[in-house]
Parts: sequence; structure tokens; C-alpha cells
Amino acid sequence: IYIYSKFHEGDMDFSIDWVVDFFIKFVFFFLFSWLILQLNSNWGYFFTKYKKATRVIAVVILNLVILLIGTPILDFIFTFIIGHPLPEVEKGFLLVELTVLVIILLFVARILRLQMVSQLSLIENERLKQQNLQTELTALKNQIDPHFLFNSLNSLSCLIRDNDKATQFVKKLSFMYRYILQSGDRDMVSLKEELKFLDSYCYLTKTRYRDRFTIDIKIDEKYLEKEIPPLALQLLVENAVKHNEISEINPLTVKIFYKDGFIFVENKIQPRTVMSEGTGHGLVNLDKRYFLIEKQNIVIAKDNNTFSVKLPLKSGE
Repeated sequence: IYIYSKFHEGDMDFSIDWVVDFFIKFVFFFLFSWLILQLNSNWGYFFTKYKKATRVIAVVILNLVILLIGTPILDFIFTFIIGHPLPEVEKGFLLVELTVLVIILLFVARILRLQMVSQLSLIENERLKQQNLQTELTALKNQIDPHFLFNSLNSLSCLIRDNDKATQFVKKLSFMYRYILQSGDRDMVSLKEELKFLDSYCYLTKTRYRDRFTIDIKIDEKYLEKEIPPLALQLLVENAVKHNEISEINPLTVKIFYKDGFIFVENKIQPRTVMSEGTGHGLVNLDKRYFLIEKQNIVIAKDNNTFSVKLPLKSGE
């Protein structure tokens, strides 16, 4: 447009002043366009902790500020380098040019943002595919015929029917395995289901540790339909059992309670003298599951000799 206007005015003398004039405006428009594109395609999305409406208003205000100070900045640079200010007519035309340019760049920035989001989605989907393949491979390695196991447990139950404790143990174990199989293809289960499964797990654990292990659950019934990833609570209780001393002198108590939309699992820190074997990935995997399903993270804290894990809850459909 600038070169065309010069041709139209018959002012194409190609003098050094014209070259400097063209170079200044070219660099200014380039930097101006880059700033608008960055603001609307990248920088405006950094502050995700704020509400969307707040971010949109802030970006609109910044666009207007950049637009309004554009002409004075170019006028200042032009005066500093060339030695005289921009003509008043050119200043008015420049504001119109910048306004049109901003409108065009807003559309371009939106297209760029959609392309970036699409690219990130492709990368995330590919990562999920790899993780699913790894999960399937692990499942195949650990696969056991359910019918064979249940038949074996039923046979064992018949053999020990006169021993109430042993029979109850086998029933709890059978229930746990059935729950694991049934929840394997579900991302979320109700808190009620998860607590029922946890009760069976705690029964097996108490069989081993007796009065040295207790679990204190305080969750109002009105929250039991909220949802949680399957085996989440059991994993945290198992983690507490694995990493803490459990003895007559130091019994272990695990507390589970609801507060402000979260489930808290807490226990006093009393490290084992000999650590039990484990992969150390339990909490990491649980955090990944939460993020993939709910786009939220679990919160792990160690304070006042207490280990605490905070789990977000999802309202039941």
C-alpha cells in the first residue's frame, strides 16, 4: 500500500530519504504485527488461573493500547531518525491502517491458535495411545483366567467352611478380585463402590496386622454418589501400609475424610526400618490417571509429621 501510494503520487525518487522512510515503516509494521500475533495467539493464554472473561477483557484492552500508542511511537522514531515528524494526513491514514491490520491479525492469530491446539491434541492423543498399549501389554502379562481363579476360591472356601475367619477371608479376596475385573474398563466409580472395595482390602490387611492397623473413615452419606478413579483409595491405604512401621508400639491409623469437595487420606509418618519392596510409581501413576481423566492433579503434602493426599471428587452423573 505504501509503495503503491508513492507510485500514485509520482514520488518514487528512490533517494536515501525514501529508502530510510520505507525501512523505518517496514520494521515498525513488522514488529507491530509480531506483537499483536504473540499477544493474541500465545501470551493471552498464559494466565490460565484467571477466568476466561477476565483474560479476554485484558487482551482486548492490551490490543487497544498497542493500537493507540502505535502512531505516536512511529512518529517519535520517524522524527528521531529523519529529523521531522510525520505529516498530519499520514498520521490519520496510519491509524486507519493499523486498525485494519489489527482486525486482520486477530483472525490470523485465532487460526494460529487453533493450529497449535490441534497439534498439542495430536501429541497428547499419541501419548495416550502409547500409554494404552503399555497398559494392554501389562494386562496381557498379568492375565489370569477369571473362571479358574473363582472356581479355585470356591473350592478353597468349601475346604475351609468350618473355619469362619478363613472363609470370610476367601470371600473378601474373591470380592476384591471381582471388583478389580469389573472396574478395569471404567474411568470412574462411585465413592460408595470404592469404599466397599476398600473395606474388603482393610479386612485382609487387619487379618495380618490385627489391632496394629486401623482405618478411620468419616464421609457423610450424601457424598457417596460422587465419583473417584477405581482403586484410588486402596492404593493410598496400601501405600501407607508399605511405607510405615506397624507394630504394637507404633500402630498405624489411616484417616479418610471429606472436606471442601476433596477426599483426604492421611496417616502419621513412622518410617519402616526396612522398606518393603515396591516400584515407587503408585502415586505418580494415580496423579497421571487423575490428570488424563479429570485434568486435575492430586495434592501430596507432608506437614507436622503427617503424610496427606488430597483427591478431587467428581459429581456423579
